[in-house]
Amino acid sequence: MNTQNQSSKMRIKPVGHALSLFIAISFVACVVWGLLTPLPMHMHTAWEALLPGFTWLSPSGFVIGLVESYLYGWWIALIYVPLYNWFSKS
Repeated sequence: MNTQNQSSKMRIKPVGHALSLFIAISFVACVVWGLLTPLPMHMHTAWEALLPGFTWLSPSGFVIGLVESYLYGWWIALIYVPLYNWFSKS
């Protein structure tokens, strides 16, 4: 493998952590937004559909949502990084 391909190869660990933190921070921002805005502007119905076990305004639901958000980031990285590396070979 030449150095150009090696430098463009993604590593799964940094991508996994970056995506996971991005989604987890977005989740926390949406929860805070939901606490500060009136009901029609909330995102909790979307999070409830995407995150099994998440319930609005419960401490356990918040923790479950945060953990699942982080895991979704890893799920994306586990699929995306190998695909990117495969297609960047050419």
